[in-house]
Amino acid sequence: MNFLPLIEAKREGTPLPEEQLRAAIAAFTAGQIPDYQMAAFLMAVFFRGLNTDETRALTLAMRDSGEVLTFPEDPRPLVDKHSTGGVGDKVSLPLAPLLACLGFRVPMVSGRGLGITGGTLDKLESIPGFTTQLTPGQIVEQVQRIGVAMAGQTGTMIPADKKLYALRDVTGTVPSIPLITASILSKKLAEGLHALIMDVKFGAAAFMQTRDQARELAKSIVTLARECGVNTRALLTDMATPLGRAAGNWLEVKEAVLCLEGHGPDDLQELVIACAAHLLVQTGKCRDIAVAQHLALNCLASRTPRRKFDELVAAQGGDLEAFKHRLTLDHTASVVLELRSDDDGFVSRCDARLVGEIVRDLGGGRMTKEAAINPDVGIDQLAKPGERVGEGSVLAHIHATDRVSAEAALERLRHAFELSDELPPIPPLIQEVVE
Repeated sequence: MNFLPLIEAKREGTPLPEEQLRAAIAAFTAGQIPDYQMAAFLMAVFFRGLNTDETRALTLAMRDSGEVLTFPEDPRPLVDKHSTGGVGDKVSLPLAPLLACLGFRVPMVSGRGLGITGGTLDKLESIPGFTTQLTPGQIVEQVQRIGVAMAGQTGTMIPADKKLYALRDVTGTVPSIPLITASILSKKLAEGLHALIMDVKFGAAAFMQTRDQARELAKSIVTLARECGVNTRALLTDMATPLGRAAGNWLEVKEAVLCLEGHGPDDLQELVIACAAHLLVQTGKCRDIAVAQHLALNCLASRTPRRKFDELVAAQGGDLEAFKHRLTLDHTASVVLELRSDDDGFVSRCDARLVGEIVRDLGGGRMTKEAAINPDVGIDQLAKPGERVGEGSVLAHIHATDRVSAEAALERLRHAFELSDELPPIPPLIQEVVE
């Protein structure tokens, strides 16, 4: 096709018909539109935006660029959760088995981390033998059999999104609400969901810096998803402080298991239960959110989701004995150093962005999508805002591959913490629900 007129039209702010957008996405996926032309189009979209009809057309065209998951009739609703990304955000790991135990089917197609944002696939692959590479048929079979699968986007699912995101990442066009909306929902709509809960983060370590920006993105996603038949809500959550007390792939898996065993950090459990409770209400399993929270808490306390997680690990090739042994170890990194407080007082700040940057630089994250990561490095036992510490108290543990990198991280991490003489105000983790 001749793509130039569409670039020029969008450059001038002219709305594009659905059939033209569908044809363009199909041609680009097939390699018939060069990257330089699509990059120009993405920049035009970045500055001119897309209206609601255009965003819907783009989303559906991306969804239909490859295979979609097709499930048999089943009384268990198909649900999923998606986060816009943060530091220490391991919610998917305990949430997916919990949802399966609450009577849902969970075809969770997840992504990898980039920069300071952790990825669910990287966390799961720190479990010995665990594979996240499943075919669409394998995802459907496993979900039908045990209620849950946690896998990566396959080569045949939503190939348009993979190609478009790679271009957006290197052309400065990632922060576009219509493009973010289309990218997220094309993947979720390909799962054939009945309901979706979004965790849209904002703050120092979030993609959206302000609550207003997060709300705008949440409304865009919720509105379009509902128009496409998926009952969707969004939680706006604070990402100024790391979620939980650990950041780093294996350390977060350990913390997720603690959550499933009833010993996890309060903020992690709060968000896991909130996501589950909203999905119970969205799918009509409960009418009242307080009742739904109680049901989710009781299910978590039963330890059934903990056993379901082991079932998930085994189903996806994990070595359960090696996994259980690894969980008993205090650390798997070569060097562990303690950061201790020089003073006493209340923790008033634990900077999630700086924590994420340190974990990335220790080898726990990527600067590029092709980079290898070390699953064992990271930071744990983080002191959280509102907690009182004494002089010499441990503020965090650093897990590193060698002493030089550990000591460098230790000096940087000091700047992530601030103490105050008085108990600081602690903002709520979940600050708004968008329906």
